[in-house]
Amino acid sequence: MNQATSTGLVLVTISAIVFSTAGLFVKGVSAGSYAIVFWRSVGAISVIFLYILFRGELKKEIQTFGYSGFAVSIVGAMGTMAFIPAFKLTSVANVSIIYAAAPFFSAFIAWLWMRERPAKSVLIGSALVMVGVLTIVSGSSSKSNLTGDFLALFMTVVMAGVVCIYRRYPKTPARGPALMMALFLMPVGLLFDQPFALPLHEILLCLLFGLVFAVASVTLAEGARLLPAAQTSLLSTLEMPLAPIWAFFIFTEYPPLPTVFGGLLIAAAILGAQLSINNKAPS
Repeated sequence: MNQATSTGLVLVTISAIVFSTAGLFVKGVSAGSYAIVFWRSVGAISVIFLYILFRGELKKEIQTFGYSGFAVSIVGAMGTMAFIPAFKLTSVANVSIIYAAAPFFSAFIAWLWMRERPAKSVLIGSALVMVGVLTIVSGSSSKSNLTGDFLALFMTVVMAGVVCIYRRYPKTPARGPALMMALFLMPVGLLFDQPFALPLHEILLCLLFGLVFAVASVTLAEGARLLPAAQTSLLSTLEMPLAPIWAFFIFTEYPPLPTVFGGLLIAAAILGAQLSINNKAPS
């Protein structure tokens, strides 16, 4: 294994571990969802803007932004507006496992939009994913839980759409749209909540949420440059089992049996599809 590959593995693994802590930040504060959205955006803007300046890529980000950059910003903001409330309304396990189905929704959107014919393994995996998601939702006993599950599902479909925008327009930059997305979300947080009314320690936690996740986004982007796409996708799925583990140890949150069974189906779909892709990839 060469140094570039080793570096890529470390960066993508770190990114997956960090992303798996999202539910801890959201459930760890009493702040409302949109107050979290506001301060998370402030933290993310700070890191992303400084990173762009450090790389000397501000001019490049502006020049390559384009309509696709705006599309990513708007669609991504919609996903974040569903992502954070989902954690408030349902379990960490439900949100993280439903989100793990994103690659299959990406394949479906790519088929509808770009007529990319999915492989047989992806079709089989997609069927398993749908059964898994329905199994998870069936275990939500309250209206609040169901709303959280459907917000997680909406967020998953929306973020799959972001992936497809990048596939359709590969020259779309990553950091500029992330910065713009956070800028879009700040007035939303001010409109629907009172972020400045939070106690200082909660503001600091929400800022840390944004800072940490901006760093995770950067490490994922840098690591993905050094690894095959299939390997990056597979490593990123570490988030799915880790998130419920953190929630169990920190909040004593027990995932219900339907969530466990649904998660196993989705995990089987992901592993099966990735193994098939790896076996067919040229050596």
